[in-house]
Amino acid sequence: MKLLYRPLSMLISALGGLVSAALFRRIWRGVSGEDEAPEATSPDHRTREVLLAALLQGAIFGVVKAGIDRAGAKGYRKLTGEHLDD
Repeated sequence: MKLLYRPLSMLISALGGLVSAALFRRIWRGVSGEDEAPEATSPDHRTREVLLAALLQGAIFGVVKAGIDRAGAKGYRKLTGEHLDD
């Protein structure tokens, strides 16, 4: 049964990446008033702003990924009665 979990997990993770990107854009717009976060090589933004954007993006991605992985593991256990780490 774990063999079936892998492809489903990959699909859900990809969707999670899209969700986290959209969430980051929305939060960044609210925090900075800009539509796009600065690129690391952008000469138009200060280092502090670039690093803050990267920190925020990484935190959002990490939380969304952990939430999706956790929900997937709980759903798998509920459906199969098995733990993924067995």
